[in-house]
Amino acid sequence: MQLGLITDSLGSQPLERVLDTAAELGLDTVEIATGNWSESPHARLDELVSTAAARDALARTISSRGLTLSALNANGNQLHPLTGPAHDRVVRDTIKVASEMGVPTVVLMSGLPGARGEKSPNWITTSWPPETLEILEYQWTDVAAPYWEGLAGFARRHNVRLAVEMHGRQLVFNVATMKRLQDIVGDDVVGANLDPSHLMWMGGDILAVIRALGSSIFHVHAKDARIERANADVNGILDTLPPARTGERSWNYVTLGLGHPGGAAFWADFIYTLRSVGYEGPLNIEHEDVIVNSGEGVRKSAELLRSVVLRDTPDWAPARI
Repeated sequence: MQLGLITDSLGSQPLERVLDTAAELGLDTVEIATGNWSESPHARLDELVSTAAARDALARTISSRGLTLSALNANGNQLHPLTGPAHDRVVRDTIKVASEMGVPTVVLMSGLPGARGEKSPNWITTSWPPETLEILEYQWTDVAAPYWEGLAGFARRHNVRLAVEMHGRQLVFNVATMKRLQDIVGDDVVGANLDPSHLMWMGGDILAVIRALGSSIFHVHAKDARIERANADVNGILDTLPPARTGERSWNYVTLGLGHPGGAAFWADFIYTLRSVGYEGPLNIEHEDVIVNSGEGVRKSAELLRSVVLRDTPDWAPARI
């Protein structure tokens, strides 16, 4: 496995400084956002699409630090009733750039439509009242299926894999919905970007998630979340408070090792279980802890992962789960 960094974790710093930090921390790879929900501080997608010189310059800047570019990230909502087409253009341009640069993976989200005729996304989380299932059927059958069939074909033609991040308020938010998408488009080009933090706050058992996804895991983000029991026990786990109100929220994204019970022991189990299902890709640190300095959070996350990561090839190949 390779240890890496999503460069947006240090988004206030120039790319060169971020890459120097990654190299100093003993990381192997980076992931760069190209737009949509990210301000894309470290890439100009228009230039990367239009000129080989821009792509070559980015590749040299990364490789000169002994790093590789493991993924491009285009997280957004391509299925939004109003802004979806603009987000889709970013996704497709990002796939083109990944193909030209030999980057194997584009990370993105499934997107979330509205109900028929609505102008805002509508996340359905219950089967009642009855109209909720009608909305969900419309979202999957009329919107998501044709869009994703087209996007999967586009990615195949460009020899790029799509790693879908399971996330709350997205159509694909857990293992069951990930598999539903794969049933529609195939599992050769569409798989999971496993960001455990999202599944943590939704109540998932992360090691069970890994076993259930198996070879469908295309990419991994190393990000932690903590359930704030004093608040969650009163209000439940669903939370609409902004991240800055950490003391009042039911859960928060936190620096690696400060969230999931077990700390470093959990992350050792996490990596071991990933290996057991055959995952050998990057573990890219994503820092979103609003009360920890980003530089310190990235450093502490890297130190934790270095202490538990499995790098060497095993002496014999165990049967895969």
